[in-house]
Amino acid sequence: MQNGTHLAAVDLGSNSFRLEIGRLDHGLIQRTEYIKETVRQGASLDANGHLNEQAMERGWECLARFGERLAGFDKTQVRAVATQTLREARNRDVFLKRATKILGFQIDVIPGREEARLIYQGVARMLPQTPERRLVIDIGGRSTEMVLGQGLQAHTMESWQVGSVTWSMQFFPQGLFTAANFKAAEIAAQAVLEEAFEAFGPSHWDTAYGSSGTVGAVSDVLDAAGWPAGQISLQSLDWLLERLLKAQSMDRLKIEGLRDDRRAVVGGGVSVLRAIFNLLDIKTLHVAQGALRHGVLYDLLDREHGATDLRGRTIERLTHRFGVDVAQAGRVSRIAQRLLAMTPPSNEDLPRLQRKLDWAARVHEIGSHISHQDQHKHGAYILEHVDAPGFALEELQRLSLLVLGQRGKLRKIELHLDNEVFARQLLALRLALILAHARREPNLTGLVLSDKPALTLSLPTGWVERYPQSAHLLREEALAWQKTDFPLSVLEG
Repeated sequence: MQNGTHLAAVDLGSNSFRLEIGRLDHGLIQRTEYIKETVRQGASLDANGHLNEQAMERGWECLARFGERLAGFDKTQVRAVATQTLREARNRDVFLKRATKILGFQIDVIPGREEARLIYQGVARMLPQTPERRLVIDIGGRSTEMVLGQGLQAHTMESWQVGSVTWSMQFFPQGLFTAANFKAAEIAAQAVLEEAFEAFGPSHWDTAYGSSGTVGAVSDVLDAAGWPAGQISLQSLDWLLERLLKAQSMDRLKIEGLRDDRRAVVGGGVSVLRAIFNLLDIKTLHVAQGALRHGVLYDLLDREHGATDLRGRTIERLTHRFGVDVAQAGRVSRIAQRLLAMTPPSNEDLPRLQRKLDWAARVHEIGSHISHQDQHKHGAYILEHVDAPGFALEELQRLSLLVLGQRGKLRKIELHLDNEVFARQLLALRLALILAHARREPNLTGLVLSDKPALTLSLPTGWVERYPQSAHLLREEALAWQKTDFPLSVLEG
């Protein structure tokens, strides 16, 4: 991207929605605008895991305001990510369908470890590049992320379902602050986070940093009270706890530096933070300037280019881990991309779609690591559940569906064939697998896939006689597509 380009990140958090806009300046992103709105969706999940209508309306109204500000931005300049609340919400598709239309940009629900990675990127970009080993902690509304890393590289990432909103609802439901409530909340948080000690204990890091959310809110209060700026200690947390206990309730709490939007969740946030301090033996937590949204902005720069896109490196690691036949995977990829280019989906960025089709081709055989029979089903399952840095949940699901649909009847993925992009990518992949079925370079001279007036694969004169098995498989494939919205015909020369 050129210097001066404006980039935007939208963070759909459990407590607040945030919009960060920055200007690219020689590899750095300088803030030009920041908007934060308290939406509190995390407190609006019912017992069945559904977002209520009021919470969805609050979210839509906020995103409408963000969308107005982002009018004129290209889709390559904006990324919106959603975290724990929408990871949990069973009706998230209802919210996201309208939210995406209102905002005007795709919204990615990201896995917990991917959220942790992006948080680390945001924090690290705002710190001096030193060899220190860093622990980064982010206590959000419904989840807590921890990351170990050095420089710009995150090494160990984890996410737990414990946060300021959920702990406030569970242990301070009437907003009452008692010693018993805080003790119960801290014990419960330590029970959830206990496994963190082995991976994130004090022997693994030199300096601890806290990002955004609860850490930022606590820091504001401590700074206003005269504690060392930008630092949190257990002593300062003890002082803050005493102030909360003295107030006895959220409604009676009067403390400088505490914003109104944090009042309802301060009890839960402080109890989780104290639990982490005690569990990991933290002496001083330094308040970081960077956060998830900053990581998203810098990740936008990487995602623009295949060479720097972390998703590409993740695919490479998966192919190595599962012993994929790299030569065959590359062969299938080249053929599939060539076919997709012949009949590209309308009004779409073809290179971007080809890159994603390349990923599917590269990993289409990872299921054979488990069993050659039904390897497409095993591969789809792996992709649905594997830790894949850089990928959003929907991206992994699309990749999984392409792998699942690579062979056999189309009935198993027919609900997704109404999506033109997916259907054309899947067709290109399936045809590529047929053409490369002998695991050698096929003769594609004169072979043309067109969709005017109808979707047709034209074979050159003599091709059928030279490659009878391939021709037979292509005829079978055409039959499979006859009952879809993309009926395929094979025209033999």
